[in-house]
Amino acid sequence: MAETVLFVDDEEYILNAVERIFIGSAWRILRAASGEEALLIIGKEEIAVLVSDNLMPGIKGVELLSLAKSISPDTVKILMTGHADIPTAIDAINRGEVYRFVEKPWDNTVLINTVAEGIERYRLLRSLRINDEAVTRSLAQTIELKDPYTRGHCDRVAEYALLLAKTMRLSGEMQKGIVYGSWLHDCGKIGVPESILNNPERLTEKEWLMIKQHPVWGADVARQAELSPVVINIIQFHHERWDGEGYPTGITGRDIPLEARIVTIADVFDALRSDRPYRKALPQAESRKIMADNAGTMLDPELTERFLSLPIEPGFA
Repeated sequence: MAETVLFVDDEEYILNAVERIFIGSAWRILRAASGEEALLIIGKEEIAVLVSDNLMPGIKGVELLSLAKSISPDTVKILMTGHADIPTAIDAINRGEVYRFVEKPWDNTVLINTVAEGIERYRLLRSLRINDEAVTRSLAQTIELKDPYTRGHCDRVAEYALLLAKTMRLSGEMQKGIVYGSWLHDCGKIGVPESILNNPERLTEKEWLMIKQHPVWGADVARQAELSPVVINIIQFHHERWDGEGYPTGITGRDIPLEARIVTIADVFDALRSDRPYRKALPQAESRKIMADNAGTMLDPELTERFLSLPIEPGFA
């Protein structure tokens, strides 16, 4: 069944314009002329994406999106706002009340793409709630399709990370979390446009900032789906560095959760051994040298030494 998108605005001509934009789309489009009407619809319908104007009589948009969270927690919320009200939208995003905002007057392509990203996030969350191994792995493989250079990456990272975890004699529950977290570590890329993921040129500062948000977005979804802390930690912290120069938080050393440090090593090794838009895969010997050179700066030095002592290739993964 097609997902449902609900648009809320007190101006009828705005709702009419939105409906015209989405004629022929794969989604079911509903409309509401007020926050009060929208809440009644949300109470009866399964809404995948809720797009609301902010400045409306009665219930304002930000308030509506906050109230909707208690009724339909999986609904992805998007705020439409005028330029002068952008600080309100950014504050709502920072507080976790809103997924994205679209500025009025909108660009049709931007609006369609933002709703499409919201639908993908909704599907991701609903799939994660199932918490089934086959579904989780399939989901990771689907996410990889956004970036052809990462095909098979999640499976290989899981195998490398699990091999390292086994040598450390970590608990079975921890090992399972490391496998799931490896599969899902890049799930936040569901919110990054493919034009950015597949861009062979140098990214702009704005594009790079968007890329750097993917661990936060992914961890938010995993937390909302009530996945284990091990999985959430891997998603959120797999781009942190031992020296504190990583993202998104810049934490250092052993403050980075162990499971994330393990997956970071596996992630970096597979990235070096794989083709990328800007270079070909590196030979094993060169990859290992780069790993060793980055021990103590990018990577946990003790774990890196242990990893490089393993007979990983040839013939592995």
